[in-house]
Amino acid sequence: MTDPTLRPSAEDAATAAPVAGGGADDGTEWRGVERALLPLRRFVLLACLLPLAVATAVATALLLAPVWALCALLPLAAAAWGWGALARNWRSWRYAERADDLLVSRGVLWRETTVVPYGRMQLVEVTSGPLERRYGLARLQLHTAAATTDATIPGLAPAEAERLRDRLTELGEARSAGL
Repeated sequence: MTDPTLRPSAEDAATAAPVAGGGADDGTEWRGVERALLPLRRFVLLACLLPLAVATAVATALLLAPVWALCALLPLAAAAWGWGALARNWRSWRYAERADDLLVSRGVLWRETTVVPYGRMQLVEVTSGPLERRYGLARLQLHTAAATTDATIPGLAPAEAERLRDRLTELGEARSAGL
C-alpha cells in the first residue's frame, strides 16, 4: 500500500502539469526527485537513532535505576518525528530546466530556490555513493564561480542524472562561448 500523501515519481512528474506554487505562472515545468530517496533517508535515520536508543536503554538500566531506561524513548520519539519530516522534505525537492537557467527548489519551513544560469556553470558532476547505488539513485552537483551558488539535486535516477549532466554541460559550453 502506498502513502496517498506522497507525490508521484520523477517519471510521473515529468509528464504531469507544472507544480503549483512554483513562484511564477510562466509555465515552468517542475520535476521532482525519485521516490527511492525517501526510503534511503529513512534507512539512514533509523540506522542512526535505533542503536542510540538501544545503547541508551542498556547503559541507563545498568548504571542507573531501570526506570531511567525510559530515556531511550527520546531517540525513538526523534525517529518518529523524523519519519514524517523526511517525507515533507522529500516532497519539497524539485528542479526545472528553463531556456537560460536551471532552477533548484527545496525546503519546507524555509523555501529556497537556486537559479543557476547555464553560462555560469563550470563543472557538472554526477556522484553515487554505496547507499545511493543500492537504492538506484545518483546526485547531480553543479559548481559555479561563486561558492554560494553551487547547487545539488539528490535522488535522481542515474540515467536522468547523466542526461541532465550532458544537457547542462552542452548548454553551459554554448552559453559561455561568448564570454
